[in-house]
Amino acid sequence: MLSEGLKAVFERERPPQALQAVETINASFPSGHALLATVFYLSVAVMLTRAFPRRRFKIFVLGVGMVMALLVGLTRIYLGAHWATDVFAGWAVGSAWAMLLWLAAYGVARWQKRRRAPLQDEPSPTADQTPGDPTKV
Repeated sequence: MLSEGLKAVFERERPPQALQAVETINASFPSGHALLATVFYLSVAVMLTRAFPRRRFKIFVLGVGMVMALLVGLTRIYLGAHWATDVFAGWAVGSAWAMLLWLAAYGVARWQKRRRAPLQDEPSPTADQTPGDPTKV
């Protein structure tokens, strides 16, 4: 909805048909492929960083996410489907959206910590107690 809404607002023409190697159907600005790829790959990369304790793995995962989003955008320019500014706008909006998702997840994690509620990927403090076992209290 975000991508299509922005396309409806700006209604920018695509590059000339003679330069396009792919068929296109709607407005050009911003690039929906670049926007959605950025949201997807950056969001997945940020979620995966929680799985790795070492900083170098976190950096690697984030780097792979950024490279994937970059490649999708560059292919849209190469195929003549978008102007470069369309792709830059898609990356910018996608990055902002991914950042909002990350900030929301960060806020939820902080709220859970303040309430001493276990995070979803951590066992609860009472999970090691077996029901009906009087030795563990």
